[in-house]
Amino acid sequence: MATRAVPAPLAQLPNALTVGRLALIPVFVALMIQAGDSPTWAAGILFGVAGVTDQIDGFLARRWHVESRFGKIADPLADRLMIDAAVILLVAYGRLPWAALAVIIARDLLLLAGYRVLAPRGIDIDVNLAGKAATWLLYAGIGFRIVTHDSTEWPLWLFWIGLALALVAALLYVRTAWKELRR
Repeated sequence: MATRAVPAPLAQLPNALTVGRLALIPVFVALMIQAGDSPTWAAGILFGVAGVTDQIDGFLARRWHVESRFGKIADPLADRLMIDAAVILLVAYGRLPWAALAVIIARDLLLLAGYRVLAPRGIDIDVNLAGKAATWLLYAGIGFRIVTHDSTEWPLWLFWIGLALALVAALLYVRTAWKELRR
């Protein structure tokens, strides 16, 4: 393992960003509920901040060699919870179809089951490029859906492309996990 590249207090910044993102979720939910089925810039901006901090915390942790067990668990959890909250609320207000929620829940259950199988065996699977790209597209599609009117269709296209890519990434994770389990 590489030596930490920053002083100890600064080394906590990636995890602090992750905790901050977790803390934003109830605020985001409140803003979404307040807006109801209308577009909302406040919730959209907060959702965008969550997406950007997701990229920043991982980048800093890798660059500074301060990756932690907490970060490896909490970072994807924060992403899943923020995206899931947004999808649930957009579906509830009729701004996304029910199929979106079903696919998101199925994906998250697959990831959870994979973690429950792999973690006790000490198997750790790194995020793949498809997974990173999918998260970016999901954040973009959902974020733009939050701030645009229902008649604006391009955010839905971004969302569906991101969701399709997330499913591809999940299949790649399953393949990698299967190889690791067979060792």
